[in-house]
Amino acid sequence: GGRKSQCRPKKHAVSRSSRAELQFLVSRVDRVLRESDYARRLSSYTPVFLAGVLEYLTANILDLAGREASSSHRVHIAPEHVQRALCHNENLSRLFQADAFSQAAEEPLPEGRGLRPGSRSLARPQQQPHLA
Repeated sequence: GGRKSQCRPKKHAVSRSSRAELQFLVSRVDRVLRESDYARRLSSYTPVFLAGVLEYLTANILDLAGREASSSHRVHIAPEHVQRALCHNENLSRLFQADAFSQAAEEPLPEGRGLRPGSRSLARPQQQPHLA
């Protein structure tokens, strides 16, 4: 005799974005991270976490920009409203400064958390020697 096949309903694929309850596309963040040369290996959680952070920041910026627009008696958010929202919020203005990450790169890593010699770090870009 032959084997009986079970009639199970086929499970449909659920995207990583919907599993994480995010609007930002986790697969797109994953693709961008893998296409660019940030790290040789990525955890499967990395694009989910990054998409969540980007969505959180975007939602906060749009909320503040919406408040700026309504205080200007406008219905639509214009680029000026986003700019004003970033300028009026101390944390966001610091985050979007040109040298926002240079201080973090100069701070040493905690003991035992450093990378092996020769490995690359995301927080510390390799500096080119200055030619004088």
